[in-house]
Amino acid sequence: MAGLRVHHLNCASIRGLSIHGRHLVCHTLLVETPSSGLVLVDAGLGTADYADITSRLGKEFAWGYARPKVDPALAAVNQVRAMGFDPRDVRHIVLTHMDLDHVGGLSDFPHARVHLHGLELKAAMERASFRAKKRYRPLMWAHEPHFVPYDDLGERWFGFEAVRNLQDLPPEILFVPLFGHTHGHSGVAVQGERGWLLHAGDAYFDPREIKQDKRQCAPKVALFQTIVTTNRKQRFYNQGRLRDLVKHHPEIDVFCAHNPHEFPGDPLTPRTRPATLRG
Repeated sequence: MAGLRVHHLNCASIRGLSIHGRHLVCHTLLVETPSSGLVLVDAGLGTADYADITSRLGKEFAWGYARPKVDPALAAVNQVRAMGFDPRDVRHIVLTHMDLDHVGGLSDFPHARVHLHGLELKAAMERASFRAKKRYRPLMWAHEPHFVPYDDLGERWFGFEAVRNLQDLPPEILFVPLFGHTHGHSGVAVQGERGWLLHAGDAYFDPREIKQDKRQCAPKVALFQTIVTTNRKQRFYNQGRLRDLVKHHPEIDVFCAHNPHEFPGDPLTPRTRPATLRG
C-alpha cells in the first residue's frame, strides 16, 4: 500500500528557548489522504494568537520564557492557503496534547474534528491543578470544536501498546500513547510515501534524549521539561521506549514537536509550494 503524502510545517518560532543555538519550533504535519481530506497533526499557534498574543497565550508565555516571534505567515491556515489548498479541506486535526502552543490553530479550522486521548481532554476541561490552569487555556477552544476522544484500547505497533486507528481516517495514521509530559500525551504515526513517521509531540525536546545510548538534554530545556512534566517516571519510561525504537528501527523517522534540528529545511520559511489534494 502506498503511503500518504506528508508536508512538514513549522507554526511558531519559540525565541525564548533554544537547542544548540537554534530557537525551538512548533513542528506540525499536514497529511493528504485519499478520502478523508487533509489532516493536521497538531495545530501550533494560529491567526488569533498572532493577532493578540498576550491575551491568547498569557504574559508568561508571550513575553517570558517562550517569546514566540509574531509572524502570522507561520499559522497553519496561512501555510495551507499558500500551498494551494482550501482550509475547508482540513477535516481532521490529531492532537498530541492540549498545551497552548499545540492548539492555538484549532480556531482557524472550526469545522474540523479534533482527535485526542480521552485523558488529555479530561485534564484540559477540568484544569484541576495550578500547572493545568497555566497550560490549558479555554479561550483556545471557545469555538466548541468537535472533540473525538480515545481510550487505552488498541493494538501493538513496534513495541508500543494501545495503538489504534482513528475514526474516519485511513489506517496509515495511528495514535500512539506516550504519557508523561501530560496525562494523555500521545504520539502520532503516519505511514508516508517514504515509510513510517512518528511525531512524538513533547515526549522529548533534545534529540540526544532518545537518539544516543546515554540520555542528554540542553540545560535550559531540561529545566523547562521538569517544570511542565506531569509524570516524570512515565516520561522517562516512554523516552526509553523511543530510544529502543530509534535503535532497532532506524527506518522509522522519529521527531518531536519543538526541536529545530529535526525539522526538514529552514523552519522559518513557511511551506509555499502548490499542491493538489488527491482523491
